[in-house]
Amino acid sequence: MDVKNLIRKNLVDLDVSVEDWQGAIRAAGKLLVEDGAVEERFVDAMIRVAKEFGPYIVVAPGIALPHARPEDGVITASIAILRLKTPVDFGNEDNDPVYLVVALAAVDQKQHIEGLKQLSKVLGNKEKIAAIKEATVKEELLDIFLDV
Repeated sequence: MDVKNLIRKNLVDLDVSVEDWQGAIRAAGKLLVEDGAVEERFVDAMIRVAKEFGPYIVVAPGIALPHARPEDGVITASIAILRLKTPVDFGNEDNDPVYLVVALAAVDQKQHIEGLKQLSKVLGNKEKIAAIKEATVKEELLDIFLDV
């Protein structure tokens, strides 16, 4: 599975304003719903998972990776990428506040793990993180994630 098949231009947005972490997940989820990649209930499931298991989804300083199970309404494997206008706290002392939300919708466990591996190539790269923070248009953000 190639990350290039998961991220599409309409699944990327930047400088989105939200009030809190739930709004951040909803905004990323909205991209997935509008794309037809997930059912509406997937968005609620991502919030439920974050509430149940805590802010472990904040995987690195400023970066949250909300997700839910395939049976929670995944139609097509996809990744939504959202850079927030103003960072918000998710309740993770080490990695708050969050400015980047990367919502992962996988159709099975294998794909979920593969998607995380691909994303880690971007999210673990200091130069790419700097470029994410400096991107001025969606296309730049998209290119950063597709260049792995």
